[in-house]
Amino acid sequence: MMDRHPHPDSVRAGQIAARVISEVASAIKPGVSVLKICHLAERKILEYGATGLAFPCNVSINEEAAHYTSPRGDKRVFPDQGLVKLDLGAHVNGYLSDTAVTVDLDGSYDRFIAASRAALDAAIEIVRPGVRVGEVGAAIERAIRKTGLRPIHQLSGHEMKPWTLHAGKTVPNIHMGGGPIMKEGEVYAIEPFATNGNGTVRSRRDAYIFSNVMSNRSRVDRLANEVRNIARRRFKTLPWASRWLKSDRYDVDAVIHTLVRAGAVRAYPVLVEGANGMVSQFEHTVFVSKNGAIVLTGRGDE
Repeated sequence: MMDRHPHPDSVRAGQIAARVISEVASAIKPGVSVLKICHLAERKILEYGATGLAFPCNVSINEEAAHYTSPRGDKRVFPDQGLVKLDLGAHVNGYLSDTAVTVDLDGSYDRFIAASRAALDAAIEIVRPGVRVGEVGAAIERAIRKTGLRPIHQLSGHEMKPWTLHAGKTVPNIHMGGGPIMKEGEVYAIEPFATNGNGTVRSRRDAYIFSNVMSNRSRVDRLANEVRNIARRRFKTLPWASRWLKSDRYDVDAVIHTLVRAGAVRAYPVLVEGANGMVSQFEHTVFVSKNGAIVLTGRGDE
């Protein structure tokens, strides 16, 4: 039987994301606008040849674990000290990439950087056809706990398929015993999170990332239906940011809220560590080949 290889569009999506994240991470410094970084990352993904964005650029700071992207008119800037998780992805004809790094703003959090990076390396090392996702989670947990930190057990990596960011199987960040088997030809985003908190996450009230529930047929008013159709046409099944929808005719955020209540749109609230602990994250997209993992988002600066 012939060995399977990653689709060329998947390879290209990974290369674009890797290039962008290296360039944008170097621009994250105290006092810089978070919105500027979101715009820079998203613009570069398109400039470098992606069909589109796999999801909005996530820029989560300190105790924020995931899902912060700048809202419209965001005035937030990076603090003098702390950890910034930069998480981004590209798509090329629907083939997705997903990658993340953590920036230590003043060099105070070396242990956090080392923990999540070592966990990602340990996970990638054992990826192969026939390995169970629980074994990957065990490798992640061991690597993080060696540093005296904890993995965030409520967050996980995920299988990816064309046009579907979270597709079926998940990759835990802790030992969970068994689980589904990884198969040759599958693509996964593996993303360990390390913390000095309690290893849980909770949802804040704010949400700036959404996705369309394509099967939803709820009756909504004319304006909400118009926005629902625009969002489905522009973003299809992939997550999008509220700031990507603009109008001088109506309050976009109010209409999105109406669509969320109707079940036509899913909201992704900002996730923070359960005890407000500091959080670091590293992530790669990998292809499961006959001989192990092929890292599609590998960077030259690693």
